[in-house]
Amino acid sequence: MSMTAVVIRTAGGPEVLKLERLPIPTVKSEHVLIRIKAFGLNRSDLFIRQGHSLGVTSVAFPRVLGIEAVGVIESAPGLEDRFPPGAKVATAMGGMGRAFDGGYAEYTSVPAKQVQVLDTTLPWEVLGALPEMLQTAWGSLMKALELEEGDRLLIRGGTTSVGLTAAAIAKNKGAFVASTTRKVEREALLKENGADEVWIEDGDIAGQLEKSAHEKFDKVLELVGTITLKDSLRCVKKGGIVCLTGVVGNEWTMERINPMQLIPSQTKLTIYGGSDANFMTTPLPDLIKQVEENRLKIKVGRVFHMEQIVEAHQCMEDNAAGGKVVVLV
Repeated sequence: MSMTAVVIRTAGGPEVLKLERLPIPTVKSEHVLIRIKAFGLNRSDLFIRQGHSLGVTSVAFPRVLGIEAVGVIESAPGLEDRFPPGAKVATAMGGMGRAFDGGYAEYTSVPAKQVQVLDTTLPWEVLGALPEMLQTAWGSLMKALELEEGDRLLIRGGTTSVGLTAAAIAKNKGAFVASTTRKVEREALLKENGADEVWIEDGDIAGQLEKSAHEKFDKVLELVGTITLKDSLRCVKKGGIVCLTGVVGNEWTMERINPMQLIPSQTKLTIYGGSDANFMTTPLPDLIKQVEENRLKIKVGRVFHMEQIVEAHQCMEDNAAGGKVVVLV
């Protein structure tokens, strides 16, 4: 039995992603076989495609990328009581698309410990956008930033899919939300998705705050990365927290950094990286219910089919989606 999968055999541009026929994965002990219905694209997929290691062991090619997927249980030997055939499920992280073949395929076999069963009527193109996006946004806000009602939150990189989702979650939490964008025309998009105010990104938001005598923030979610991190640390009040989660700016390191100069006194700097354990502690069913009831607005950017994977990756690389990129299988 074979399946269609997107295979990468060498690093490069979107064109290195090729549709191939591969054997359907064999289900190992304590694993489940998922028939994939949709998967979301993530920037970590893009970085691996480009040949970056992301601070982990370099991914060995050939590989089927994809750190998340949604679908239905095809088989779960010995685990049918928890994962009956046909049950809707989501999976993410845990080595998907890195240590073993991931979600860019018709089937994937993953450890049962990184699978959540879902009871939902959401269409696959919406459900496919949610697992990693919700895990990252919710985890960054609730675990790393310890967001509370009434907090003043700045989201650096607000038009990313995680930025838009974080704004919606934070607004529901009762926080005041400010988001940044490089493009004035995206202000409406940000405000529609939870932002109370919008700052035009020039690399010196702290300077803008100072010039306008604007109150600083309690928390900053940094999604642009190291290129704006120093400025973000100047945007928080004493005792505030900055969480580095994203690297949309495509720079992972900072040269010759003196932490005593980088981090203002009594300011806290943390990161959120996510893992299969984080995914499993994310209240995905509750968040999905909020999406179903329109209490949590999620922005799906563009939807592609698997044979359009090159175009989909180019769209992600160009930041042209205006939300999460989803691929239907």
